[in-house]
Amino acid sequence: MKKFSSVFIITLVAVLCLSFSISAARTLKVGHVLAPSHPYQYGLEKFAQLVEEKTGGSIVVKVFHSSQLGGEREMIEALQFGTLDMTLVSTAPLAGFLPQFQVFDLPFIFGDREQAYKVLDNQIGQDLLEKLEPKGIIGLTYWENGFRHVTNSKRPIVTPEDLSGLKIRLMENPVHQDSFRAMGALPTPMAFGELFTALQQHTVDGQENPLAIIETSKFYEVQKYLSTTGHFYAASPLLVSKIVWKKLSAEEQQAIQEAAIEARDYERSLIIQMDNELLETMKENGMEVTIVDKSLFREATKSVYEKYEKVIGKDLLEAVLNSK
Repeated sequence: MKKFSSVFIITLVAVLCLSFSISAARTLKVGHVLAPSHPYQYGLEKFAQLVEEKTGGSIVVKVFHSSQLGGEREMIEALQFGTLDMTLVSTAPLAGFLPQFQVFDLPFIFGDREQAYKVLDNQIGQDLLEKLEPKGIIGLTYWENGFRHVTNSKRPIVTPEDLSGLKIRLMENPVHQDSFRAMGALPTPMAFGELFTALQQHTVDGQENPLAIIETSKFYEVQKYLSTTGHFYAASPLLVSKIVWKKLSAEEQQAIQEAAIEARDYERSLIIQMDNELLETMKENGMEVTIVDKSLFREATKSVYEKYEKVIGKDLLEAVLNSK
């Protein structure tokens, strides 16, 4: 009887400890606007796995795709109020919270990925992330969405003049809108969640996005023409609510930061792989692909740099340009 009592007590203590461990785990929700087949999702699932491993299960990350938690601007605002824990977004909507982020949205600001990584992963990029903290947002690191290209349902885009009069959906970002306005297009800001239907119903003629989004969102079903303009590079900051961040221990914060960087490298590798494969996939899906002379588009958008130099800051702009 005495032996049974000891075993019973040990078992009971073990069960109570396990229950306490489970109940003590903190769940962090992270949202994004893209499809569950996009590298955003796979990268965030990898991030969730790494966070759980590095924190010994004290933090569990749940991923919500396809704008389930709102559009990008809405999710950024939710971070400020502490009603959302984390989000993975484009830099474009961040311009409304910190104008200097517009430097990353300038057309052809990055010649290639190597230059983008050099800027984003070092002093320039990190300084901008730190400037988000007074806004109630903690920037962990930059993931990516790749270079953006134009699609439309009207005609092949070979030169900037071919964009004249076309209604092109863009993010709610003034740099993006002015860039397409400089090429003669009619910019039409719209939330991503509304885009497929707008293309399907011809509310807009076209849109611009990286190949991975064009494929995973099945835009080839409602768009005939793809042009490899590569006009914007889409960096994607992984953000945390400062309200939530302050509730975490230093060890948990370090674990999340480390996981964010490891998952970043994994997510970027998926985007690169898709970029290398998807032009052929687009053709197989019935799209007409045009390889353009980017110098023509670069020349057509020079005025945008002049307009935004004061807003962004001449020093910051020159630092990014000189990183080439």
